Order: sequence, then C-alpha cells, then structure tokens
Amino acid sequence: MRVFVAGGTGVLGRRLVPRLVERGHEVTATTTSAAKLGLLEQLGAAGVVMDGLDAVSVGEAVAAARPDVIVHQMTAISVAHAGQSDMKHMDRWFAGTNRLRTEGTDHLLAAAEATGVPHFVAQSYAAWNGIREGGWVKTERDPVDPMTGTPAEPGMKAIGHVEDVVVKAGGAVLRYGWFYGPGATDGLVEPVRKRQFPVVGGGTGYCSWVHLDDAASATVLAAERQARGVFNVVDDEPAPASEWLPYLAACAGAKRPMRVPAWLARPLAGEVAVTLMTEGRGFSNVKAKRELGWKLRYPSWRQGFKEELG
Repeated sequence: MRVFVAGGTGVLGRRLVPRLVERGHEVTATTTSAAKLGLLEQLGAAGVVMDGLDAVSVGEAVAAARPDVIVHQMTAISVAHAGQSDMKHMDRWFAGTNRLRTEGTDHLLAAAEATGVPHFVAQSYAAWNGIREGGWVKTERDPVDPMTGTPAEPGMKAIGHVEDVVVKAGGAVLRYGWFYGPGATDGLVEPVRKRQFPVVGGGTGYCSWVHLDDAASATVLAAERQARGVFNVVDDEPAPASEWLPYLAACAGAKRPMRVPAWLARPLAGEVAVTLMTEGRGFSNVKAKRELGWKLRYPSWRQGFKEELG
C-alpha cells in the first residue's frame, strides 16, 4: 500500500515508519522541520514538510502522496514543541497537541475525502484516563474520563473529537497506553531517579502501558486490515501505581519512591497527577488482540521495563 504517516519523526513514528517499509509498503512521512527530512529518508520513507494546522499544506501533501491509508500520529508534546512535561498545567503542555487532534484531524480527514483516500487510522490515548466509575479496567465501550474542571479537560475533549469524527468517517482509532521505549522513557525515569515521582496516597490508581514497538505493530495491522472502530492498544497487565512505580524505580537503579498523601501532592503536582495515582482506570486489550490478530512482544510492563532499563 501507499501509506501516508502524518507525524513520522515522533517517538512512535520513528518505530512505525521502518516497520511499514519492511512489510513492503511505500511510505510518505511528514515532519514540521526540513532538518528532519534526512531522518525520514534513513527510515525508508519519502519525507515531506507539512504543517498539520494549515489546511492547504495538509491538502497538498496528501494529494501529492495519493495514499491508500493515512495514519495520523501528529502530536506536539516533545520538549522542543512543548517544553518539559507538566501535568499540573496540562492545558498549556498539551495545547499544541490538542489543536492537532482537533483542527489537524479535521484537515487530514478533509484531505482524505478530497483525494479519495479509502482508509484512516488515528492516534488516541488510553493509559489512566478511563471513566472513573465501576471497575478498574475499561473496554472500548467505556468513554475516557472528561476530567471536568481540571487542566486535562481540553485534552480529553480533543481525544473525544478524534474518536468521534474518525469513527464516523469509517476509520480506526487506536487508544495507545502510556508509551515507554526508545525516546519515550527518559522523561519518566529521570524524575524517578531523583525521587521526584512519589507514590501518592495508596497508589491505587491503575495505568496501562505499551512499548513503542508493540504500538507500532498494532498500527501496522490496523492499516493493513482496514480496521474500523476504537481499539485499546495496551499491554496485558493494567496495574496500580503502587506496583508499577516501585518496580520501574528498581529497574532504573533508583531508590524506592517516597509516599506522600494526596492533600500534600495536590498543590505541588496538581489535580491530574493525584487522579492518575489514586483513581486512574486502566484498559483491556482483548478486542485489539482478537480483531487485529495483535501479538505483543512485551505482554507486560514488567518485562519491558526490565529490558529497557536493566
């Protein structure tokens, strides 16, 4: 197939593009920086500079590529685009990404329609943000938590937009868990090593993880099989923070994380971080494995953390 990867130089794009090329697909991948065109060439793709927030730029890039499928991986949460990670001010940290998930998605869908692209795959998010009612593990039938009144609310609305418009267009939405792997782990590990990432309260909030290579393999399958609907792309073991955080610290050679009460963490780390650590809901991958035939290289974060950080 001819595959158009919007956001080809992000942490997932860099794992996805070569996998698509290895499977015989002709890949056009975008970047916002001409300086990264060489990287895309090294990965085996035809590179193109595109501004995902400019409808004309998007339309021209898609029309030139004439793809059979568009894979939307555009975000703006790298340090270069958004500065250091900041869950306390998530609205500011994710501002660019939220626009790419709303305006950018709309531009890509419009370009797909104008060019006659038959299939569309888009990135969503499913780590700790399942609806906070009922059990600790959610399926695709469960909505993400709206996080009303918190700095995460705009981000959850943006995710909702992606899921709504892409499913209506007959495409696939991949709700990726919390990424770890090459290029995605440092921002988490460094605070853990500095003991700046404590267990909050009882650490009862659940989270779902996925290694970048497993996320890439699921994405390839969704493109090749012309999947439709929402899929949770997470590993087999959603787990509470009280389990995964001390284990991550041990794998990273760090001291055991401190514990702090929620009332103390709230003014320091913000409402979103406290929710993640104490009330988060993880996700089930049963549908993705069943319908995509997805097999994970890292079925558990336990294996993955050990290999990445050991």
